[in-house]
Amino acid sequence: MQAAAQLPRNVFKGSTTMHRFYLALAVAAGALAPAMLPAHALAATVEVGGSAMFPTRTIVGNAVHSRAHTTLVAAVKAAGLVDTLNSAGPFTVFAPVNAAFAELPPGTVETLLKPENKTALTRILTYHVVAGDYSSTKLRAMILAGNGQATLTTVAGGKLTLTMNGSSNILVRDEKGGVADITIADVNQSNGVIHVVDHVLLPEG
Repeated sequence: MQAAAQLPRNVFKGSTTMHRFYLALAVAAGALAPAMLPAHALAATVEVGGSAMFPTRTIVGNAVHSRAHTTLVAAVKAAGLVDTLNSAGPFTVFAPVNAAFAELPPGTVETLLKPENKTALTRILTYHVVAGDYSSTKLRAMILAGNGQATLTTVAGGKLTLTMNGSSNILVRDEKGGVADITIADVNQSNGVIHVVDHVLLPEG
């Protein structure tokens, strides 16, 4: 068997100038790399449900990693909304935690997850989704411009009313009068933003 060809021992013994050139090139490449990434890829991640939420992932791509949103993810899958929430959007999602679903009357979640109740489930889930990218900064500005109140129209066609409790905390009121607190704001996604809420929002009717 023929021995593998070996490089001459002096292959790296180039001029000092050449070494400096390659070193400078490597340093420059490292310095420029972050600048070439999309802005959302450079944003700091937020931890939700024990996992880091990466702004390079979609809404569903992040939600499936949150241990606090397993009920929501199961509901999104049952309603057939995965492809919608993986699309370009952008969407703003008010995402209830597991404990929020647990506060509903006993058997409510189990009933909604049945195939025959897909329409009702879809209506409730899309009531938590607004077309557009609404950061907490934008929501506060809307509330201030509206003399303490702002209204958003959901994908389901219903209305959500937003007010403030203190200088920064945002409350979301549904059509039945229930109020949810935004506990974690501005969880940025590649196709929008998630605001974690502590209650399930319910449309009228």
